[in-house]
Amino acid sequence: MLVVMAEKRRKFTAEFREGAVRIVTETGKPVPEVAEDLGINETTLASWVSRAKRAREGHTGGPGRVDRPADGGERGVAEGEQGAGDGARCPQTLHGPVGEVAAADPAAVAGVISDNRTEHGIPHTVSCRALGVSESWFYKWRHRPPTGREVRRQLLADEIEEIFTESRGTYGSPKIFILLVRKGWRISVNTVAKLMAELGLVARVLRRRSGLTRPGKRPAAPDFVKRDFTAEEPDLVWAGDMTEIVTEEGKLYLATVIDLFSRRLLGYAMGAHHDADLVVAALNMAAATRGGAVRGVIFHSDRGSEYASRKFARACRRLRVTQSMGRVGSCFDCEDGQVPLRVVA
Repeated sequence: MLVVMAEKRRKFTAEFREGAVRIVTETGKPVPEVAEDLGINETTLASWVSRAKRAREGHTGGPGRVDRPADGGERGVAEGEQGAGDGARCPQTLHGPVGEVAAADPAAVAGVISDNRTEHGIPHTVSCRALGVSESWFYKWRHRPPTGREVRRQLLADEIEEIFTESRGTYGSPKIFILLVRKGWRISVNTVAKLMAELGLVARVLRRRSGLTRPGKRPAAPDFVKRDFTAEEPDLVWAGDMTEIVTEEGKLYLATVIDLFSRRLLGYAMGAHHDADLVVAALNMAAATRGGAVRGVIFHSDRGSEYASRKFARACRRLRVTQSMGRVGSCFDCEDGQVPLRVVA
């Protein structure tokens, strides 16, 4: 036999409904905002306001009243409110006629009352009457010191924000959870995820940078280095490479040339585009650093289109430099050429 359990219907007093309607009509705040502040359904509040408006226009009960059926219950309302008679049966869990919303989260209700006075000039008396609580209850919760659980939750929130800021917004809840556990916190990853959602912290996804090396259409030069990045004397083997640097004004590309004997940076060039002109400028600077007499030098690079271009080949022939190329985008075939780029990055 299948038994279907009906969800417990929420109950609101007549004073609560009338006070909620007054907040909308007297302050001009939109229904969705008031409904969110009070913790009730937007459709429910809209129906209350509509009934009050019809009452004032004389279509239903007396002016200024929220119409209620004669049997004391409001049927067909989304939240299942019961009417004035049910309000008397609402549990008095706190001091004063506390409604269901106040019983669920009294600290939040006290905050709403305070915010209404500060931001909208609504007296505490009006807000308390609208929410179904007494002023003495409000002042009690307003000046109540935080509990140990609330203090711990605030400390945890501060810790999460600090870790998130230090990661520049890249850490999600799993990573932050691991770091918090290492610091001695006893929590779950779901708690971290919930707090991050409340704080509005969303980790940004880091896109992996793609390599700049693109194979050129021209035939590649032979590899004379064979991954032997050593030289017995200066100006015997040079190595070149290019990297991308992200700045606040956009991307910047850097081409470098080093001597494999001393690892000295001989030439470099920077520009907004990674093309043949950039690597030719770096090669010309390296040649000028050595006084122009660089005949017989082996220039090793990857097979990027910039180094395989006709313009760079002509520059090498003019300087009597022999080209050598490793594989496309291989960090091992041009490892030493990337040393100054690691320092820059």
